[in-house]
Amino acid sequence: MRGALGGPRVLLRRLREVMAEPVSAQDRLDKVVVLIAANMVAEVCSVYVLRVDGTLELYATEGLNREAVHSTVMEADEGLVGLVASEATKINLSDAQNHPAYSFRPETGEEIYHSFLGVPILRAGNTLGVLVVQNRARRNYVEEEEEALQTTAMVLAEMIASGELSSIAKPGAEPAARHAIHIEGVSLSDGIALGHVVLHEPRVVITNVIADDVPKELKRLEAAIAALRADLDRLVEHRDVVDGGEHRDVLEAYRMFSYDQGWAHRIREAVTTGLTAEAGVERVQSDTRAKMLRASDPYLRDRLHDLDDLANRLMRVLMGQDHAPRKDQLPDNSIVVARSMGPAALLDYDRKKLRGLVLEEGGMTSHVSIVARALGIPTVGDIANATGLVEQGDAIIVDGSTGHVHMRPPQDIEAAFGERVKLRARRQAQYRAARDKPCITKDGNTIALMMNAGLTIDLPHVAETGASGIGLFRTELQFMVAPTLPRTGEQMQLYRTVLDAAGKKPVTFRTLDIGGDKVLPYLRNFEEENPALGWRAIRLGLDRPGLLRSQVRALLRAGGGREIRVMFPMIATVEEFDQAKALVEVELTHLRRHGHSLPERVHIGTMLEVPSLLFQLDELLERVDFLSVGSNDLMQFLYAADRGNTRVSQRFDPLSAPVLRALKEIADKAAKHGKPVALCGELASQPLGALALAIIGYRSMSLSPSSVGPVKAMLLQLDCQKGADALLPALAQPVGSVSIRQTLEDFATAEGLPL
Repeated sequence: MRGALGGPRVLLRRLREVMAEPVSAQDRLDKVVVLIAANMVAEVCSVYVLRVDGTLELYATEGLNREAVHSTVMEADEGLVGLVASEATKINLSDAQNHPAYSFRPETGEEIYHSFLGVPILRAGNTLGVLVVQNRARRNYVEEEEEALQTTAMVLAEMIASGELSSIAKPGAEPAARHAIHIEGVSLSDGIALGHVVLHEPRVVITNVIADDVPKELKRLEAAIAALRADLDRLVEHRDVVDGGEHRDVLEAYRMFSYDQGWAHRIREAVTTGLTAEAGVERVQSDTRAKMLRASDPYLRDRLHDLDDLANRLMRVLMGQDHAPRKDQLPDNSIVVARSMGPAALLDYDRKKLRGLVLEEGGMTSHVSIVARALGIPTVGDIANATGLVEQGDAIIVDGSTGHVHMRPPQDIEAAFGERVKLRARRQAQYRAARDKPCITKDGNTIALMMNAGLTIDLPHVAETGASGIGLFRTELQFMVAPTLPRTGEQMQLYRTVLDAAGKKPVTFRTLDIGGDKVLPYLRNFEEENPALGWRAIRLGLDRPGLLRSQVRALLRAGGGREIRVMFPMIATVEEFDQAKALVEVELTHLRRHGHSLPERVHIGTMLEVPSLLFQLDELLERVDFLSVGSNDLMQFLYAADRGNTRVSQRFDPLSAPVLRALKEIADKAAKHGKPVALCGELASQPLGALALAIIGYRSMSLSPSSVGPVKAMLLQLDCQKGADALLPALAQPVGSVSIRQTLEDFATAEGLPL
């Protein structure tokens, strides 16, 4: 078939006929290898399938000993076949036996064959098996033969992924394509969810792989590429348009890649071999995804992600499908699986049918995680290639309490988690029974359990949980989910709604904490090497006071006739606090002058999240009405560990001596100055973290709504003095000589505290 473009097309047509025949899976595979060998003038054609136990099994062969079929099993990285599978790349050799990875299996009789061409059988970037041809003569297979074999591998990938081969597999050695998968990620929102997969950006299901008319398919491809480019040109040129929440810079990258001639050329080549236009896109996309999964360089991974997304867009153009899924037609018990997602996208889903969320990216403090916790949606992140491991409708379990995800779980696992869901429901009933009970420890310390919030959907949780109030209202979330900058009147309406919902319970509003990783698409973004340490929060507000003054005015007007609490984020010096407080005084003067109703009292405080304030505590506490420790940012700044970077965010323990010593110093100084101090952050939302905070002196904590019940149950059983007797000596020991976390766990066990 050298130089004959008709070769692969004829082969694909014959394969389509074989795939339609009413024969057994083994007969079909046997016919496939005979067809490929004949078409490529190869003396050997073999199909190896990746099994659930991680090994490769010979499933069919033409040319090798037939007795070796289902008997030859090798490790996933053994020999040349294993190298193709593990690297997800083709290998073309004229003398395979001289390659260092060559491994001889005597039962196959392959020692007489020298030339070797192996290609991975890929689907969504995942290796499902290996397709091999061999010849006795020493020769390199030409590029057209490589293309033909890779194209044929696509057809086999669909056959394996369909589950057809499971009927001829030994128990416990089924093909890995549809097997149960258990992955441990990062817990982002507590809870357990059982349901079925809904892909946030569903893969296009290609029903026709083999082309009837190749020139026609090439024309379809060219028209789709032109339409894609025109669409991206229009989006980029209209600065105010943000497609699906994507930022302008992302669209610029997409547009650049869409004009990449190498990318388009590879797709054209795939179609030329006899594939439909959409199948050609999928083949190139699968190769890209396989490289992406094995790339260690973060920049390269991001670029490959861009190409992956671009291929999805192009396939949707070809298939005439919308880019965004229909979120208003969710099936019951839906669990959304996404590479990443913004908070607005999550809010688009029908909450009554949404049970859980799985993300490839996203950390504990990402914005979508914050919204997921507010909604009470069990969420797990840092699940590599999650969107490539599942299909639409697959059964899936999300364990937000441990960070585990079970894809296509066995029946016994599903039954066990069903029991856990029932147990959690009984516990929730116990928490509701204690909802109106004052949170007082056994030794008489009253602890206010406040709630974190940021949207109107959070407000019913105040009554449902029995929280003492809202200890942190993240005002920036209103700005993040809105398509345009909210006007002062819109802000004021939200703040009044929040105050009305809280009734007589206090609400602490944090002024805008934008910038850094919290990019608003309708505001100009400045590229910064270290955005978390850059122009954000109060720094942006003081440099651009119009935005901050507008918000403060809305807060003060909303609080007319009642007490209101306002705190500033990212304060690093007492001078910054003085400037921000002066701005509030200016707005109060403005409201008086214009006859507006004023708040009865304005309590002004600050977040303590920048370590520099630890060395200005006396001066700061003389100025503020209250302090609120932001443990998420304080932790990342203390350890110089980006909380959004999964490689380092879990590296340091928040329940370590350095962190708790700093937190105790803050609580002690606040008590000395007679100023209230609270802690808002993930540390307070974990019963063990709340235990440590109560012991070192915190009498107010703000936590996620779902954490109020478990934390309260623990505190009601706590004797703070006994805890201090156990913890404080450990904190005084040299760092590293004792585990603070273990000390706390041992104390909780000894006291029978529910964690």
